Amino acid sequence: MSDRERFHAEELVIVMSHFDIGVISSVKEFPRGSRRAPKLLITSERGEFLLKRRARGKDDPFKVAFSHALQLYLASKQFPLPHLIGTHQDNNSMLQHNNNVYELFEYVRGNNYDNSLEATFDSGKALGLYHKLVRDYAPEFEPPVGSYHHSNSTTAAMDQLPITFDKLDHRHTEEQITATTSFLQGAYREASEKVDAAGLNEWPTQIVHCDWHPGNMLFRHRKVVAVIDYDAARLQQRIIDLANGALQFSILGGSEDPGQWPDYLDERRFKRFIRGYDEIDVVSVAELQIIPWLMIEAMVAESVLPVATTGSFGRLEGFGFLQMIERKVRWVQKNIAHLIAAVGT
Repeated sequence: MSDRERFHAEELVIVMSHFDIGVISSVKEFPRGSRRAPKLLITSERGEFLLKRRARGKDDPFKVAFSHALQLYLASKQFPLPHLIGTHQDNNSMLQHNNNVYELFEYVRGNNYDNSLEATFDSGKALGLYHKLVRDYAPEFEPPVGSYHHSNSTTAAMDQLPITFDKLDHRHTEEQITATTSFLQGAYREASEKVDAAGLNEWPTQIVHCDWHPGNMLFRHRKVVAVIDYDAARLQQRIIDLANGALQFSILGGSEDPGQWPDYLDERRFKRFIRGYDEIDVVSVAELQIIPWLMIEAMVAESVLPVATTGSFGRLEGFGFLQMIERKVRWVQKNIAHLIAAVGT
């Protein structure tokens, strides 16, 4: 039985009474994304729309207002994204009702990322355009800060790992758990120190997306037609976004057994993503030189946080997933000079 949140009929009637989209012909569940944030695909005489009730914890009105203001700004600059639909009474992009927050978007049809070099290149170009458009954007609402770089929460999660595995995982020895945890701690610390030594904290900040990965893009003919999910947007150095994007578009997975995943990254996609970005917004030599170190930080941070909390990474067994991350981090460490040279020529 699914534990996905759903809309109630009475709730839907009340919510949709605040929007003017004409006569509705169909309403279908849209079972993607967070199970705690129900979505409906609504077809009316005026087109297709996506209605979303925000999940608890993601419904702070000030954070939603910041995200919406950013999206409205991007829409005014013709950036490809689903446009927010305002309420008919006061054209508000956020509807608050019965202690819930609702959003209505135009629905954009598109294809998933196909791993092609063409789609990878265009994804890099889209990120470059995003950064260029928002460089001088001054948000009305205070943006969040912080990232996977030099994160106290990541350090705390790594300290928590042995405790979590002691409670939940009895398939691996204490020595195995200690070895992998110690390696990841050391690799994360070294990467953070390298990035800090390069002077990242002195570089200019701007609004970044902070969740630039293939699942947040829609494509047609291998071109980006929509970028979604601005909930993680925040104030950071742009290289934080670029490095994570390069990782997300070049990392290789596989079956449900992470032990079978390859150690290496797809170097062609890695280069193509960064070159796509550089075509729109030139990357400095100093930025290129810290990309592999930031990729190491991103891999560690994004894996240890959920595993330390639940003992798993989504549906994947947690310790096996971390062993796979260890292999990938070791590969990046061995190939740092090669990766820098690949994008610096």
